[in-house]
Amino acid sequence: MIPQDTIVALATASGSGAIAIIRISGADAITIAASVFQSVSGKDITRQKTHTLHLGHIQEDTKIYDQVLLSLFKGTNSYTGENTVEISCHGSVYIQQQIIQLLLRKGCRMANAGEFTLRAFLNGKLDLSQAEAVADLIASDNEASHQIAMQQMRGGFSNEIAKLREELLNFASLIELELDFAEEDVEFADRSQFYELLSRIEFVLKRLIDSFAVGNVIKNGIPVAIVGEPNVGKSTLLNALLNEERAIVSDIAGTTRDTIEDELVINGIGFRFIDTAGIRETEDVVESIGIRKTFEKIEQAQVVVYLFDATQFGIAGSGIRVEIEKIKNQFPLKPLLIIGNKADKLTDAQKLEAVTDIPELLLISAKENSGVETLKDKLMSFVNTGALRNNETIVTNTRHYDSLIKALEEIQKVQFGMHSGIPADLLAIDIRQALYHFGEITGSVSNDELLGNIFANFCIGK
Repeated sequence: MIPQDTIVALATASGSGAIAIIRISGADAITIAASVFQSVSGKDITRQKTHTLHLGHIQEDTKIYDQVLLSLFKGTNSYTGENTVEISCHGSVYIQQQIIQLLLRKGCRMANAGEFTLRAFLNGKLDLSQAEAVADLIASDNEASHQIAMQQMRGGFSNEIAKLREELLNFASLIELELDFAEEDVEFADRSQFYELLSRIEFVLKRLIDSFAVGNVIKNGIPVAIVGEPNVGKSTLLNALLNEERAIVSDIAGTTRDTIEDELVINGIGFRFIDTAGIRETEDVVESIGIRKTFEKIEQAQVVVYLFDATQFGIAGSGIRVEIEKIKNQFPLKPLLIIGNKADKLTDAQKLEAVTDIPELLLISAKENSGVETLKDKLMSFVNTGALRNNETIVTNTRHYDSLIKALEEIQKVQFGMHSGIPADLLAIDIRQALYHFGEITGSVSNDELLGNIFANFCIGK
């Protein structure tokens, strides 16, 4: 049910600033705003055209709160699809609160989290996947996540899903019609065309499902664990990657006793680097806890960087190889980058010996910032950004991913049923289920609990 009351909230970030925007939406938005707004030109804003700006004062009786700029959006010509007013006032927290409290006294209520976007969805201005993209756009912190959110908000993903759903719905209608003429044994749906459609839907669904691995990385970043013996330069490497003194560096083994995390954006992709405590045998209780956490962080990471002191390779080469094999055996599915640090102290002969012994080895000097850019290139090689470059649809939402998986299962059941020659009434059941899961994505099928869970994660003014 579409709400009929009028809501208000601060649409800009809380706190002081140059300008703040207070948003009002609902059937009485313009009337309520008119009751507290006095135009400098004496205009009655209830009689003004949509998408117009008006300079004036917010006041109550003779008390003036602020000089403001009022934006007017009438009826369906607004973000929410209902009468909307935005008041741009000075950014004092006191002024913001005074105006909001005044509007509450005049008949507004405080908006719930995401309620403006919820109303946009309920009024047909956005489908559900586009509404969720609004939250992703606000949360985007790198170029890639911003690009995906923009594409989804503009309907790229939902249009693709809606087109497949419409084609499937047309065939489903024909099959349902056949059930009404079951005794006549007629076929209204061309089975060869239906086979082709199902194959095409299966192909698209698999592509979208496969894109989730990339989308999840782009949205949440790639966790990278930096591991190795104590005092080999893990903290120095982290500082070099981040280009700041984020981690404490000293010559004392075991200085890093807890994990340190920070994020770096490389070519639009976020990488979360985790500098861990060194891996070694120790009787120090605190350091032992740090080492245990190291293995926990490796478990959570998608990429592991094993770092060792390249100057010690000639002395401890066998031990280094053992550690590398230990990580490979314990985490066989995780990409492993083997990095020899302090390469600036090696002779050419020593460098050749190390690379010959470990062909995948990358020699760097974190202190001199040598080889760090090559390391970044290696990290980027683990990310498949081809879909992003080709502007293909990429799935980043776990809810969408789950619905796509279920839709694919139902489509495959229909394919199996057609090959097996099962009756049309049984085929129709699986087709309805596939349509249901398509509808879950765009919001054609929804319930109050689902909507509550989605919009609860929005900020109040959106």
